[in-house]
Amino acid sequence: MEKALAGVKVLDLTQFEAGTSCTEMLAWLGANVIKMEPPKMGEQGRWLLSEKPGVDSHYFMLLNANKRSITLNTKSERGKQMFIDLVKQVDILAENYSLGTLESWGLGYDHLREINPRLIYLTIKGFGTYGPNSKYKSFDMIAQAAGGAMSLTGFPGSPPLKPGPTIGDTGTGIHAACGVLAAYIQRERTGKGQKVEVAMQEAVFNFVRVPMMGTYITGQPTPRAGNRLASGAIGDIYKCAPGGDNDYVYMLCTTPEMFHALCTTIGRPDVPDDPRFKERKERIKYIEDLTQIIEAWTTQHSKHDVMRMMGEAGVPCGAILDSVELLNDPHMRERGMVVTVDHPVRGKFTMPGCPVKLEDSPAEVTAAPLLGQHNGEVYGEMLGLSAADLDRLKQEGIV
Repeated sequence: MEKALAGVKVLDLTQFEAGTSCTEMLAWLGANVIKMEPPKMGEQGRWLLSEKPGVDSHYFMLLNANKRSITLNTKSERGKQMFIDLVKQVDILAENYSLGTLESWGLGYDHLREINPRLIYLTIKGFGTYGPNSKYKSFDMIAQAAGGAMSLTGFPGSPPLKPGPTIGDTGTGIHAACGVLAAYIQRERTGKGQKVEVAMQEAVFNFVRVPMMGTYITGQPTPRAGNRLASGAIGDIYKCAPGGDNDYVYMLCTTPEMFHALCTTIGRPDVPDDPRFKERKERIKYIEDLTQIIEAWTTQHSKHDVMRMMGEAGVPCGAILDSVELLNDPHMRERGMVVTVDHPVRGKFTMPGCPVKLEDSPAEVTAAPLLGQHNGEVYGEMLGLSAADLDRLKQEGIV
């Protein structure tokens, strides 16, 4: 079955996470993603967090599934010309180097669009390519700080906290994939490529637009509220048996019907008529009393049982699943969100799959490539180079 992005060629110069998560999404959806890396060491993410010297890191493997890897030294004249010859043939180029890096090599967008006017050029930067802060470098937690996520995370009176998910990195990558695909669709109408820019700070800011609603009413910064909702809706985490670090569920009731269903399920149908919990203002005042009533029941059951019983009762409820539980979750397995691939060095490797489900072209996950694994394949297809040519280029340090 042909994939949704079959035939789309992507030259992937990205490193670490913000860019690689974008190109991985494109690869999952069927694009031919060619990851170009420096010879010998490859992209920094390959070895930076590896627990085994000389073996690709789990970090790299999680972010580079379904791609092909080539090596190329673009600082050499022959390597630069090979790069240009590749650019002539691809639809999309993606990079997230520090500001001005490709320009310093003489390979910036202004030059590349002359070579390939149909090129869609994706650039990801911490603070964008213009503006007072554009020269500043960034990582995920920097973007989370400057984008507003950390100011919202934590309990009242506590210092700001970094949210666990890497929304500054992968969140930026998903925004970038959206932008690239929009540019590709537009190019199909106009025949003209364009530059697509995503700043990590701005991607995080987009994620916090709903939590900052209160600012429009009060004119004040949105306060940290921990796990509870400032709206007065019944939403919080509740302890479950047997009482381990992650033995909790999160329940949220936004309607009276949900609240009645919750109370009926825990055997306390009287609670909604209790004067302490009937009205929003009173409920906020006596929220601790309500928590004790709910936890008197949840602590008698496992989080999985609570989630099941509440789910069947129509109450939104999620067990707080840790990383081991997620990798072994039968629901995630059945949906193909957790898959096991064969890696040529590490063997069987279980990882998250593609979260986007396309009915006519479901994603099939393959293991991240070894460094330069596809040199012969790609350079043969695109540049007509032979095995002898590649051996000579390797000896010269070009591939």
